[in-house]
Parts: sequence; C-alpha cells; structure tokens
Amino acid sequence: MNDLCSEIERFGKGISSTSRFRILQELFKGPRTVGELVEATKQSQPCVSQHLKTLKLSGLVTDERRGKEVYYTVDAAYVLGILKKLSGQVDKSPPGKSRYKPQGKGRKARMNNK
Repeated sequence: MNDLCSEIERFGKGISSTSRFRILQELFKGPRTVGELVEATKQSQPCVSQHLKTLKLSGLVTDERRGKEVYYTVDAAYVLGILKKLSGQVDKSPPGKSRYKPQGKGRKARMNNK
C-alpha cells in the first residue's frame, strides 16, 4: 500500500496545477514540442519547461528527441495503470453510505459536502 501511496502522491503533484493540467490536455491530443505547448497554453517557455519537468518526474509525460526537437507525450500506460490500481483499492473498500452528495447551488449544498 505504501508504494501505491507514493505513486498517488507523485500523480497528484503532476495534476495538482491548473497550468500543468492545461499542458496535459494539450498532450492528450498528441505529441507536442515545448514551442507548440507555449503557443497552445499561452504560458511562457520557462514556465512550460518547468511544468514539463514536474510532469516527467510524476511519470505522466515522456519525451522523445526527433532531430533537433523534443516531443512530449502523455504516458497513457502509466496513467491507466495508476488509475486501475486506485480503482482496485476503491473496490476493496467496504460498502457503506457515501459521504459525497452532489453539489447544488447555495449555502446548504456547500455545507453538505464538508
């Protein structure tokens, strides 16, 4: 379980930033260079490069050099694997009343989700 906890922590760090998630959304469309990601996400080149470093360390993204360019890709096998492991843990949890209530509008709905 501790290995899974470490993996989930790394995974969470990778997707915990809106900017990184925007990069991932672009990479879901296919391999992209830093320049293409800068243009698509409207972030600076140093910012995109730093986020890509974090995404690589999280295991969410891989890179491949093609001539002078480096292309980044979502590591779909890793993402699916970690989600399968997580869902396996959810399947093992005892059945019971869910604490989650769909969010609606207003203060009462917000209070139900705490």
